[in-house]
Amino acid sequence: MAVQDHSHRHVGFHLSFPRRTGSASGPTAVTSEATATATAGARALAGLRILLGFVFLWAFLDKTFGFGYATPSGKGWIDGGSPTKGFLSSVAAGPMKGTFHSWAGDTWADWLFMLGLLGIGVALIAGIGLRLAAVGGTAMMALMWMAEWPPAKHLADGTPSMSTNPFADYHLVYAVALIALAAAGAGATWGLGRIWARLPFVSRNRWLR
Repeated sequence: MAVQDHSHRHVGFHLSFPRRTGSASGPTAVTSEATATATAGARALAGLRILLGFVFLWAFLDKTFGFGYATPSGKGWIDGGSPTKGFLSSVAAGPMKGTFHSWAGDTWADWLFMLGLLGIGVALIAGIGLRLAAVGGTAMMALMWMAEWPPAKHLADGTPSMSTNPFADYHLVYAVALIALAAAGAGATWGLGRIWARLPFVSRNRWLR
């Protein structure tokens, strides 16, 4: 009797999964997301830098030419007006009241104040010298904070100071923003920060960046 040998076949379900070719996953997706977040953050800081720069630059232009906003027409710096006399002579509170009164209208005070506004404004808008802008701007904001003296509830004549916050007013916000922009190197996006940093005299003196 002949025995027919049949090969044994295992019958079952075979599942096949298509390979993904169009979407990133794992480390690649995380890297892409991190890059997009960093780019968005850099652009946000650049926008803040330019806006803050315009605040300083506009103050310089208005005080120089008297556009009729904070500085009345015909009383600009070029018309013989003093950028510091009105503000410093009206200081009515704080431990430096007498000192500010003595500085009001002095030529050196006018020039220092106006050059500071111009330099900080141009530096921020162009994205160059942000460290210097942060130092100069912080010093200016500190002096202006002391001139307005937000901690005072009443002025020297006893009238309410109308201070909205005894500490965290806009001077402090501007100073912190300046420091943050310089620390983050915010001049590289929408600015000339990279070109400025490659200049020989800047690369040798990092404090100029």
